[in-house]
Amino acid sequence: MSEGLLKMWVALSAIGLMFLAVFSIYFSREKLKGMIKFAVAAFAYACMITAGFLIMLVVFSGPVKG
Repeated sequence: MSEGLLKMWVALSAIGLMFLAVFSIYFSREKLKGMIKFAVAAFAYACMITAGFLIMLVVFSGPVKG
């Protein structure tokens, strides 16, 4: 697998994590209560932080030579 294709999959997975985080936060705020609400929100924020790290990795690694 080429470096460019690998970077594409990393970026796509980060975008997926962002969508998962948005829907998890919405679900935890609107539908859940108590400790489960906290657990789902913590999971969502962990997904968002991971996605941000992956996007930074892709952006700051520079262009692909090819």
